[in-house]
Amino acid sequence: MGTSILDALNVRVEGTGDRYLVLAHGFGTDKSAWQRVLPYFTTRYSVILYDLVCAGSVNPDYFDYRRYTTLDSYVDDLLNILDALVVTRCVYVGHSISAMIGMLASIRRPELFTKLILIGASPRFMNDKDYHGGFDEEDFEQVFSAMQSNYKAWVNGFAPLAIGADVPEAVREFSRTLFNMRPDISLFVSRTVYNTDLRGILGLVKVPCVIMQTARDCSVPATVAMYMLEHLGGRSTVLWLDTEGHLPHLSAPSYLASQLDIALSSQ
Repeated sequence: MGTSILDALNVRVEGTGDRYLVLAHGFGTDKSAWQRVLPYFTTRYSVILYDLVCAGSVNPDYFDYRRYTTLDSYVDDLLNILDALVVTRCVYVGHSISAMIGMLASIRRPELFTKLILIGASPRFMNDKDYHGGFDEEDFEQVFSAMQSNYKAWVNGFAPLAIGADVPEAVREFSRTLFNMRPDISLFVSRTVYNTDLRGILGLVKVPCVIMQTARDCSVPATVAMYMLEHLGGRSTVLWLDTEGHLPHLSAPSYLASQLDIALSSQ
């Protein structure tokens, strides 16, 4: 990247607590997605926030198409950030793609993580024999075609669908960060997610996990949460959220904060 990873990925540490809490955003957002959740935790934790390299808030010159073809390089970024901050133990909260990044990181460095809290997580979005991921191949091809032909129209249709709940402010915020992404990077990352299949590594995740699943998520059906519960290698639970949509930190931040408190205190 030619600059420190802390600067390149806009790393911030907020709060005064002696324990570390990582809040990692998902596709189409940046670290600002946590802005209404963050105040609930800064008196008890030192909260680490950063932007994925694909986020619109990051210099697009840092996005290396050859390097970020899989999630492994995103895992490198996360671990490099934690090492740069001299973090030896943390709780990790990951949304969507970052949930999977956190799981992969915990396989490499299990001693770093006391718990993983996984929001809207999916090891595989594509349907397969005896597995319901939520999408068929033609579904993804339609998405890619729409993104390529008219990115603005795609965002205007996708944002309210992903938010799910009737929260116009959340739709506007998600639309803003989607528009901030360079369309070619957005499409490339979408294809990376489409090609990702992490079902085979779930059993290697030994760190305790809390899977957070909303009542209705257009990206991740409830069957995926149950699949993960059955296949993760460590102690795991599912926390069912009484809200809708794929981005509860945008649509119901105070409620999500209360549920995160429950997840953080669970054994």
